[in-house]
Amino acid sequence: MDGSRRNDIRPGQRVQIILKQDQASNKLTEGVVQDILTNSATHPHGIKVRLVSGQVGRVKHIIDTGA
Repeated sequence: MDGSRRNDIRPGQRVQIILKQDQASNKLTEGVVQDILTNSATHPHGIKVRLVSGQVGRVKHIIDTGA
């Protein structure tokens, strides 16, 4: 599942994000969502989130539902 829809993302989910500095290389960073930073319902490049680690990036893949 991709991360372009805000309704698909919840705090506590494990996701893969792309950090701003990694956009050229497409290197993904995995972590757990702490906060959702994008206010709009969708975003073509992925919803921006803050991970528990403090890293901020756009969600590219949702690993699990966090249920």
